[in-house]
Amino acid sequence: MASVTQAAAAVSAPHNSRLLLPSSPRRLPRPRPRPRARLRLASCHADTLLPSSSSSGARTPPTPAAGPSTAADSATDGFFDWLRDRGLPLGKVAIRERPVSFTREGKDLPLRYVAAGEDLQAGDVAFEVPMSLVVTLERVLGDESVAELLTTNKLSELACLALYLMYEKKQGKDSFWYPYIKELDRQRGRGQLAVESPLLWTESELDYLNGSPMREEVVARYEGIRREYNELDTLWFMAGSLFQQYPFDIPTEAFPFEIFKQAFVAVQSCVVHLQKVSLARRFVLVPLGPPLLTYKSNCKAMLTADGDSVRLVVDRPYKEGEPLIVWCGPQPNARLLLNYGFVDEDNPYDRIMIEASLNTEDPQYQEKRMVAQRNGKLAIQNFHVYIGKERETVAEMLPYLRLGYISDPDEMQSILSSEGDTCPVSPCTERAVLDQLVGYLKSRLAGYPTTLDEDEAMLADGNLEPKKEVAARLVRMEKKMLHACFQAAIEFINALPDHTVLPCPAPFAPELK
Repeated sequence: MASVTQAAAAVSAPHNSRLLLPSSPRRLPRPRPRPRARLRLASCHADTLLPSSSSSGARTPPTPAAGPSTAADSATDGFFDWLRDRGLPLGKVAIRERPVSFTREGKDLPLRYVAAGEDLQAGDVAFEVPMSLVVTLERVLGDESVAELLTTNKLSELACLALYLMYEKKQGKDSFWYPYIKELDRQRGRGQLAVESPLLWTESELDYLNGSPMREEVVARYEGIRREYNELDTLWFMAGSLFQQYPFDIPTEAFPFEIFKQAFVAVQSCVVHLQKVSLARRFVLVPLGPPLLTYKSNCKAMLTADGDSVRLVVDRPYKEGEPLIVWCGPQPNARLLLNYGFVDEDNPYDRIMIEASLNTEDPQYQEKRMVAQRNGKLAIQNFHVYIGKERETVAEMLPYLRLGYISDPDEMQSILSSEGDTCPVSPCTERAVLDQLVGYLKSRLAGYPTTLDEDEAMLADGNLEPKKEVAARLVRMEKKMLHACFQAAIEFINALPDHTVLPCPAPFAPELK
């Protein structure tokens, strides 16, 4: 349902009910270039979108779980009222709360979630949100051609949407979206396990991910957000008709990078990817959608566009009070953690990646590259190891790795002139290929500071802080897939006719990463 690599939308309220502060059009100079800051990751202790100018710092004590028919109005700070007053029927759903077991100095409020307001059956429409309450890039800019221009340039829909909501937040209660923004602030980008994206973790918290490719992914996403921040002023000048209504400075002067990053991550955690709609309606924010909905990888229910509304049709029966579950799309757990702050141990789409590349110093590199391409592979090939299918991936890798061990030009020419698989199998080549793979897997497992058994013991203890727990679950699943690959490679070695054969030398063996 929600795919967030380049996601999108920045929206306005309905034209006939927009409450915006007036301002006269003005042309502002472009800001002076700013020096590039080094990577700095810190937890978000303030409001997610930006600090409220009127906030006194005090927080309302958490209220007990409630549906709309009891104390929901106080439990949701007017959010339900706002939805109901604008035509959203709420009879079949309720907003409930669950406590957070570990809090940051007692400051984390309970998590809210959308639950069944009555017993539901598979196929029931749980709720239907009118497009007037859905935040889309089309509604923000009012011109689909402009929306397409923005989303094919240097800014993602996520950046446009985050900037729009930050400006709306600065208007306080005058903003049409004030109750929705307040709810997003309250959730603070936390996923269903009460954990924010690692983009908002501290350096010491990121150490929980040592050894995992996730650390590099966090840095890469951070740098992508920084690049988008540096392009925000472009959006200001391109969409003057939108931003003339805000009596504030241009983006990079109005908002520091850390505030934009927090807003970007909050939007990333709740954006919905609609199917079979125009580009300008592809990525949207839906009240009652994420993060209030619970994500699962093995669910079929999705938020879908239906004319002038977005609806949720449930795929299973629910008892009153049970949290509503929606599909999060075919995403591996690393992406779920980065985007939404959780991992799903029943995720059939979970995978890790092994990168293999032909040696560019090999005198026969070009010939080997042609053979690889003929067999649907690249000079730098990513092999995806899916959970439960590790042996199949190892078998898929072997022909590619064998190619790197060919040194005889005549044999290479014979392979080029033949059809079918990449190269013949010889005992010494097979032993060399499998030994290389086993060594790589051992090295990768050794890169984690803990063993699989230690991870199991930590998780069995049940007293881990939420971020450490979700990180431990992620790395445990990564290690399980690596261990399964290792076992598969050992089985292939044991299946060789002669276990005593020595591996052939390979001065230009492929590189594994």
